[in-house]
Amino acid sequence: MPSQPINILLADDDENDRMLFQEAFEELKIKTHVFTVNNGTQLMDYLKAKSTILPDILFLDLNMPRKNGLECLKEIRANKKLKNIAIAIYSTSASENDIVETFCLGANVYINKPSDFVTLKEVLSKTVITAHQFQDTPFNKENFLLRF
Repeated sequence: MPSQPINILLADDDENDRMLFQEAFEELKIKTHVFTVNNGTQLMDYLKAKSTILPDILFLDLNMPRKNGLECLKEIRANKKLKNIAIAIYSTSASENDIVETFCLGANVYINKPSDFVTLKEVLSKTVITAHQFQDTPFNKENFLLRF
């Protein structure tokens, strides 16, 4: 793990999910800076701002108002400045169509939102550690869906 804090960004419209996400990272033994936005429009405005420090990992909910996660994923991967951000789809959807589509659009991992706090911490820890171990590894469909 790097000695510098890992910049984490969560885009999720559910206030409780954002709060639990932040609490989970506070309890983990990983140095992070966690930022949150509550819809896709805010996400894209944040990422495109000149003063923004780009996240090392973006956790992206699919079902958000104003601009959904799929629209954001497409826009990020099409943007020269943003296209190399590691993106973890972080959704309640277990739809095979969503999983396949986000993989094809260039997401790095697909996570079904865990239903309990202990599992949430395990998922977040594994995602961050894996993202740093395999930063330059090509996408691997077999490992795309993170199961717990």
